[in-house]
Formats: sequence, C-alpha cells, structure tokens
Amino acid sequence: MSEWIDFTAYGDLVVRGAARYGDSDAVVFPDTRHSFESLEQAARRSARSLLGLGVRPGDRVGILMPNCMDFIEVMFGAALIGAVPVPINARFKGRELAYVAENADLKVLVTSDIIDQHTDYVAILHDCLPGLAAARDPADLALGAAPKLKAVVLLGSSSPAGMVDRAGFEALAGLATDDEVELFRSRVAVRDVALMIYTSGTTAEPKGCPLSHEALVRTAVTACRTRFELTETDVFWDPLPLFHMSAILPLIGCLDAGSSYVTPTHFEPAAAIAQMRDEKATVCFSTFPPVTQAMINHPDWDADEFSRIRLVNNVAPPDALRAIHALLPGARHMNAYGLTECGGVVAFSGPDDPPETWAVSSGRPFRGIEVKIKDLETRKALAEPHRPGEIWVRGYNLFEGYHKDPAKNAECFDDEGWFFTGDIGSLDADGRISYLGRTKDMLKVGGENVAAVEIESYLQTHPAVAIAQVVPVPDAKYTEVPAAFCELKPGAEASADDLIEFCRGQIAGFKVPRHVRFVSADEWPLSATKIQKFRLADKLRAELGL
Repeated sequence: MSEWIDFTAYGDLVVRGAARYGDSDAVVFPDTRHSFESLEQAARRSARSLLGLGVRPGDRVGILMPNCMDFIEVMFGAALIGAVPVPINARFKGRELAYVAENADLKVLVTSDIIDQHTDYVAILHDCLPGLAAARDPADLALGAAPKLKAVVLLGSSSPAGMVDRAGFEALAGLATDDEVELFRSRVAVRDVALMIYTSGTTAEPKGCPLSHEALVRTAVTACRTRFELTETDVFWDPLPLFHMSAILPLIGCLDAGSSYVTPTHFEPAAAIAQMRDEKATVCFSTFPPVTQAMINHPDWDADEFSRIRLVNNVAPPDALRAIHALLPGARHMNAYGLTECGGVVAFSGPDDPPETWAVSSGRPFRGIEVKIKDLETRKALAEPHRPGEIWVRGYNLFEGYHKDPAKNAECFDDEGWFFTGDIGSLDADGRISYLGRTKDMLKVGGENVAAVEIESYLQTHPAVAIAQVVPVPDAKYTEVPAAFCELKPGAEASADDLIEFCRGQIAGFKVPRHVRFVSADEWPLSATKIQKFRLADKLRAELGL
C-alpha cells in the first residue's frame, strides 16, 4: 500500500491549522489559550513587528524565554517570513548567551521579564552584552559582543534600558502589511533552514544545529502525528521547555492533527497533575525520568483519574521504564531514540510493537530514515542483531551540519551522507533500535568496557532509588571505576553501603560502584533536559582530590 507524508513549511502550519480547525484550542497555558485562528492572527502580528525591525528571510531571531505564549507567537511569526527562529536554552547564563548571540549572528533577540526559576533575563543580558543598557536607539544597536544584533525585545510589563518594550514591538507592526507577510511566506522553500537549535553543551560550547523545514516538519508529522495517531480529539500534555525538540516536535504534530497542545510555564508536580486533570489530557509526554518520577511519586497522583490517557512517552533505562509501565497499566507506553542533529527523533515505538519490547527498544526508524550499527573500532557495519556498536543515521531528517564548524562536520559525516551520532546502540532482528548510552559514556574498568546505563538500570531496580547516574572516576589500579549519584524516592531511605551491597553478586564485580553520592531532585545539574554528567564527575573528583 502506498503512503505519503503531507508536510509543509514551518510557518504554514499555523495558516493551515486556522483553515482546518478554526476556533478549536490549539495551545493552552495555565492562564491563557489560543485557538488555531487566534494563533495565526498573533503570529502574523509578530511577523509584521519583526519586519518593522528590519528582519528579513534568513535572518536569525533568538528567543530567550520560559514557556509562554509570547514564545510561540514570535517563533511562528519569524517562520512566516522565512526568518530562522533560534530558541535558546533558558538555563544558559551570561557567557553562554553572549556566545550564542555572536555565533548565531542574531539579528533580533526576544526575551521576557518573567522571572523563571530565579533567572532574571534582563539582568543577565545587560551584564553579558556590554553597552546594551546605554544604547541610544534600542532598535539599532551596535554592540561589540554581538555585531549583527540590532535589537533586544522585552515582551513583558517593564521597559528596561536599551530594549524595545512590548508597546514598542507592537507598534512596529504598523510598519509592515499582511501582504508583505504573505509575499515572504510564499517564497519559503522546504529545504530552507527553518530553525536552529543549540545543543545542550554538556561537554563543550553549545553547537548550532540548523534544521530545514523538511527535516523539522516532516519528522514531526511522521513521529508525533502519525506514530502517536493524533486526532482532533486529543489533548497532548507536554511539560518540556519550548527551546527543546521534545516540545517543538509535539507542538508541530498537534498543529498538523488539530490536537490541543497543553503545557505549563514551568514544571511543578502538583500543578502539572492538576493541569492534566482539568484539561482532560489523553497523551502524557513527560518523557524524562526527573519529570515523570516527580509526578507519579507525588501524593496528588491518582492513576484512576488519568484513565483517559492512552499514550505515555518516557525515555529511561529498561528497569525504570518497567516500573513506570506498572503504574500506568492502561496506557500504551512509547519509547524514543533521537537527537537534535537527526531532526529530534529517529524512532518511536509503534502500535504494532509487542509490550515486551516497550522497555528495551525505541521501535523502528521512520520510513525514509536509515540506521546502521557499526563496530566502535573498525567502523564496519554489524549485521548480527543485538550487537552493540555506534549508531549511524542517514535520511531527510538530518540537520544541515554544525553552524560555523567545518572541522566538526568533517568528523561526523562520511562521503555517503551518514551521520555518526556518537551513541551506542543495537538493532534487534526486526530492526528496532535499543539505545545503550553515549560512546563517551563508556567506562574502561581494568580493560573491561562498561556501559554506564547498565549500572544505572540495575540501581534503579532498588526500591528506594528514583534516578541513578553513573560516571567514571580515576583509579590507580583500574584506570577508572564507576561512581553513582542517586536520587531517592520521597520518604525512602538507603545508605551508600546499602546500594553497593545491593550490586554485589548481582552484577560483575568491576561494575559495582566504588562511590555513591546522593542528590535531591533539585540538585541535578541540568542542561535543557539532560543531566550534565561531567559536572557530577568533576564534583566527585574535586571531593576525592583526584
């Protein structure tokens, strides 16, 4: 049976959505919501304001905000006129923000005065962009730290020095017409760059990953609308930050399918549970263990209240996934494999995958995406199923190469268009992907290769452990040995000796953690949604004097 993918340019999603789904809820926040029609109107206003600031096709528009409606309006406003939205990690600090502003060649940076998790964006930008506060014309900046940056827009209730405030931004819409927006929209090609996401920078400076409209929208439609079987009746709850692909892809899927996309400004377990209940969520895209565990271990959580949830997505080691599956037995559980460079996602487990595979694989790659497993040392393809090696990907979903980094691109692509992901995984006999960790997340203990995820998965079978993260620390005898950082479940107790003893005799001796440290839920060092293991390792090395 023939199949086709019906996708369009990124900005066209809001136009087509308004025509198809009218006054149905498109995007829902705790204190505001947009129908498909009102979202299109708001995006067009933002597009005219950006044109009034001099933004043109191909220009980069940075967005530095917590989750809010302004974020979505500006992102689609930029996309409508062929500009490139650059969603910026809202946890970045001054040094990282100055780097992205310069490296991305931002023309305009749009931010907010919402104080999210104690982060004051106005103060940080004034500090990291010297001369901003003293600028005579906020719409025509000349800053040495970011030479191409012409304006910083503050969408909020204040009017900080050197920034275009909300009233000023809205007034700029009068300098452009809807006909101009339509003209620029009509010229957008699906192979143009639609969006540039900066990787989380867990080991080095963040790297810009430009994605074409095809890579972004086609991947999202295939992954989220098609694989999740979304319809106009679905309410898709997603707490993840809008600067992350795990929010952008589901948002696209919902706009395409006519589903409601529901998200909080920031995640707090009790409020999240209430929002899912009040909005009658049918899909829970909690995705990452710190988010999921915080909800299902909260006293307000009542599985019976959420019987309407038909799909739940989580990415975690197998034993942690099995524990989550047991708490929501009535839902189908999705697992995913992906990375920003591959359009955000390569595979989701599918409706025809048997339940026994849900915890150990991420399903088959989407049609049109090729995956190979290659030997870590010889880089020869491994034909046998379940053989671990490096995951290589090729297809329409690949990004356009790291921004301004030809040396890195030469390392990561071969002459046939294959991208080396740096991830370790395997394929089963039916082509399902199992993710086993990063190539840099392998320990070499006395000559033995040890995947950190294997130890983490076992530790998370302990009844007291919610999350475990394993890092290497130097050792005089074995070169390096495993150390574990653990977050305990609310009310649970366990000592370091308890967890070490739990491992002895159950996993190989060289895999047993030599050190165990405990971390509370708010102490994990995070970048976007990932735990920064190098910071954990650095902390322990400093403590041990290594």
